[in-house]
Amino acid sequence: MSYMALYRKFRPDNFKDVKGQDHIVTTLRNQIKSGRIGHAYLFTGTRGTGKTTVAKLLAKTVNCENPHEGNPCNECSLCKGIISGTSMNVIEIDAASNNGVENVREIVEEVRYSPTEGRYKVYIIDEVHMLSAGAFNALLKTIEEPPSYVIFILATTEVHKIPVTILSRCQRYDFKRISIDIIADRLRELMNEEELEVEDKALRYIARMADGSLRDALSLLDQCISFYLGETVTYDNVLDVLGTVDTKVFSQLLQAVNNQAVSECIRILDEVETSGRELSQFVIDFIWYLRNLLLVKTTENVNDIIIDIATENLMLLKQEAESMDENILMRYIRIFSELSNQIRYAPRKRVLLEMALIKLCKPQMEHNYESLLNRIKILEDKLEKGIVVKSESVRSNQSEDEPEPIKQEEILPEALPEDLKKVASIWNNIIVQVTKKAPALGATLNNATLSIDNNKGLMIVVEDSFAKDHVDSEKNKKVINDTISKMLQKTVQINVRSIDKDKENMKDIVDLTKLVKVPIQYE
Repeated sequence: MSYMALYRKFRPDNFKDVKGQDHIVTTLRNQIKSGRIGHAYLFTGTRGTGKTTVAKLLAKTVNCENPHEGNPCNECSLCKGIISGTSMNVIEIDAASNNGVENVREIVEEVRYSPTEGRYKVYIIDEVHMLSAGAFNALLKTIEEPPSYVIFILATTEVHKIPVTILSRCQRYDFKRISIDIIADRLRELMNEEELEVEDKALRYIARMADGSLRDALSLLDQCISFYLGETVTYDNVLDVLGTVDTKVFSQLLQAVNNQAVSECIRILDEVETSGRELSQFVIDFIWYLRNLLLVKTTENVNDIIIDIATENLMLLKQEAESMDENILMRYIRIFSELSNQIRYAPRKRVLLEMALIKLCKPQMEHNYESLLNRIKILEDKLEKGIVVKSESVRSNQSEDEPEPIKQEEILPEALPEDLKKVASIWNNIIVQVTKKAPALGATLNNATLSIDNNKGLMIVVEDSFAKDHVDSEKNKKVINDTISKMLQKTVQINVRSIDKDKENMKDIVDLTKLVKVPIQYE
């Protein structure tokens, strides 16, 4: 006898063996037991979730001579005929290759004849969304009022392509993606039945790679068993068989991004593409690698969570996570998640991936909180290495012969308290909120400069003594303090200083908002 694939060998022969679709199985069994069987069903959901399996089980059960608790007996002649595919009561149609009006008209003609044995003729139309508009119209009237002995079961992965006139005439059942735990448990049951040795960690990894499809999980497991025939299938064996990119490649790419080495990123990408990796899958795998880093960084016990890193690489992952910042990792994940949505149908995937890598290397291209933290982290790393840092505004206002001003370099972002950085980054929003409560105060703050005093406290610099008295009043300082406290969930001490801008040199005043927000260049 020829070998039968695992997903065919272990296709459920009763509703009890259907996994992850309890809401559907319970409803159908209750309908069968009570005799409240519908005339048209629509099964929708992603691949491998059990649509066709449940359709065949329903067809078998409604014709079974000895059903028990809503399940077929699998012993009577009708059940055996349906199992072997010789029964005339169950007609399976592939709408992908039989999608024309003539094909549907054949069905309409056939439904006129009652079954020669059994109670129902069941038509299972798979991938029904592939039918043409004319075919749907030809089927419409028959689905609405079929003979009492006819049941239609329509199955599709793209329910949005089904005309609403068809949808309104069917009982719709949505098949969910099957969870990793349910798939892994089912694989373990089948491996025990087959008496094969497979590591639990390997089964969980296969379950995750299946993306909610039990059929895909069985196919992947079948492939791994065949490769290591007669041996124990380990987690590392599974990684080898499924061709997962070595985590060292992701580590090298992440290191290049952290070093802002665009050329190195492109070189690594070129090697990945040359090796034949599909770029869409590479993006998904890199997102998962970043996700693992984030979990290692934020979770104490990761042994039960990290499931796609080889054993010998787990310690390296933990070491790499120590040098990463959570907010920067979330920025990387966000950018690549956006890329994964765009790259799937893009004609030039390589270009989109290169753009994303450049964006990771150049946080100044974005203007949000995550990219700001990324830029500050880069500044801190540069300064720790002794590299001189200058702001772009200082560079643009300086001629080649003029000496470099040093006032802006005396207080750099890495020396600023974290609370002051946050206030500076949202100062415009603070002014907007203050203006809603006290318009005059908001107008004064709009012309003021946010700076830092000698004790590294927050200082508001205004034009003259009149403005200082206005801002420094107990009432107005309370408005400012309350606004900052509400936005930061912290209290910040504020000092007010007046300065005559016509007489004083403003280079002595450090503008925190510019210091934090301007694009930064390095030497």
